[in-house]
Amino acid sequence: MTDSILGLAQERILIMDGAMGTMIQQQRLGDSDYRGKRFAEYSADLFGANDLLNLTQPELIKEIHLSYLEAGADILTTNTFNSNCISMSDYKLERIVKELNFEGARVARQAIEDFPLEKGPKFVAGALGPTNRTASISPDVSDPAQRGTNFDELRIVYREAAEALMEGGVDILLLETVFDTLNAKAALFAFAELFDEKKISIPIMISGTITDRSGRTLTGQTVEAFWCSVRHGVPVSVGLNCSFGAQELKPYVSQLSNVAECLISAHPNAGLPNEFGEYEEPPEATAGFLREWAEEGLVNVLGGCCGTTPAHIKAIAQSVTGLSPRRLPQVAPSLSLSGLEVISIAS
Repeated sequence: MTDSILGLAQERILIMDGAMGTMIQQQRLGDSDYRGKRFAEYSADLFGANDLLNLTQPELIKEIHLSYLEAGADILTTNTFNSNCISMSDYKLERIVKELNFEGARVARQAIEDFPLEKGPKFVAGALGPTNRTASISPDVSDPAQRGTNFDELRIVYREAAEALMEGGVDILLLETVFDTLNAKAALFAFAELFDEKKISIPIMISGTITDRSGRTLTGQTVEAFWCSVRHGVPVSVGLNCSFGAQELKPYVSQLSNVAECLISAHPNAGLPNEFGEYEEPPEATAGFLREWAEEGLVNVLGGCCGTTPAHIKAIAQSVTGLSPRRLPQVAPSLSLSGLEVISIAS
């Protein structure tokens, strides 16, 4: 699987899907839609628990996946961004986290299996969000030493989610929207433990997010420092997502492209939100910005984050057709578990 992703990414720019949350919001679902029959009498408030729809509205999630495949996506991301014990504790759904991840992977895999084979190879990336707690920053400004979580808790949480995603059939583990690299390091440690135990590994994609125009993560790292902090995980790609729209994100993607030894991915928002939190950038505008990135040889994988739809992904896919992907360095780390072996990946 690693070889096929690397091979394809050296032939052309691969396309990821767009925002799952945006598409779910467009459905105008009510509380009963989230609950379904199984959770109709559940005591907690479940409205907005998008990951729960893997169980209560799997056909809806599958249709969203199919719409992105039709738009030209090569990589589907599972509807599991918050499917971890920390995030799902807000809904008192910690006990079904494994099921959420397994079913999220299964639904995405089913969408690919139902899609015409002649459209080319498609991949499922198991989405693992950052959780809603940070291991590096206090949640209480009056108590700087306080932490909402710690490395060991995060390691266990990420391992549980990753194992279920792998059992559900994902091809890739996508650690995305990283705002605290210590959280990410706990995830990478968990992946290594899991791979070692199962005697098998799958590619890892890592995508960070920056919080302001200083070009730093929430915990203060520059793009270059972020890469140096996660490169030991030997990812198949590193990138940036969310943050800003494509126009504002370009300088930081360029910085990452200059230092990273692996593929470069990016899935920005559809511009910046307006005063109502809505994303108004039209597909043609987003695609135009990303085409510039491709023309400058900055990227290997492109997709969309908040506010993007199948129309955005279709426009992006069409805009980069025929453009060459970013060339990898002459020699880069292999994707072995140890990261000590090296291979030539020059064309």
